[in-house]
Amino acid sequence: MNADSLLNQDWSRIVSSLGGATALDATARQSRAFLRPRGIRSPVELLRLILAYCLGERGLRATAAWAAASGLADISNPAVLYRLRRCGDWLTMLIGQLLAATTPTPARGRLIRLIDASTVAKPGPEAKKTNKLWRVHAAFDLPAERFGHFELTDEHGGEQLDRIPVVPGEIRIGDRAYLQPDRIAAVLDAGGDPRLRRGRSW
Repeated sequence: MNADSLLNQDWSRIVSSLGGATALDATARQSRAFLRPRGIRSPVELLRLILAYCLGERGLRATAAWAAASGLADISNPAVLYRLRRCGDWLTMLIGQLLAATTPTPARGRLIRLIDASTVAKPGPEAKKTNKLWRVHAAFDLPAERFGHFELTDEHGGEQLDRIPVVPGEIRIGDRAYLQPDRIAAVLDAGGDPRLRRGRSW
């Protein structure tokens, strides 16, 4: 998609790829990006205005002038800014829909978990001298885009693929630190589907 797409027949294809005018109207009202036709007649026209500003090289004033000249909307540049500020949640919803539509078929409807661990040195000179540390084990869940699990251990708590409870059917992704055959077997037995990065020697 580029700025030229807003000015030709590609625009209909863009609207269709987002579910059509009815779907855009529903999500815009749900996110409160569009509540009433004041200066802009519909969510489709609002989206076109947003993309004209974001994809083009013109500022708010020039975007407002372009909208008026093209018959899209007759609003001031402060009104354009106001509309932009109200559209964050709506754009997030639309982007999420597009990402979900391009998700590979085997992952649809399944939880995807990215697991990793990070370390923090314990305070104090004695702890530093003996390499004492805290290790934070975490799982980042997709497509919710949020952390679904944390566990805190000391330096004796190693990275283990099955440390975090398995949700049956989940796809569990980790780096080569998690290449531990017995731990992989435990995740498989619990109904998980591990995907791990491996070294060249394997």
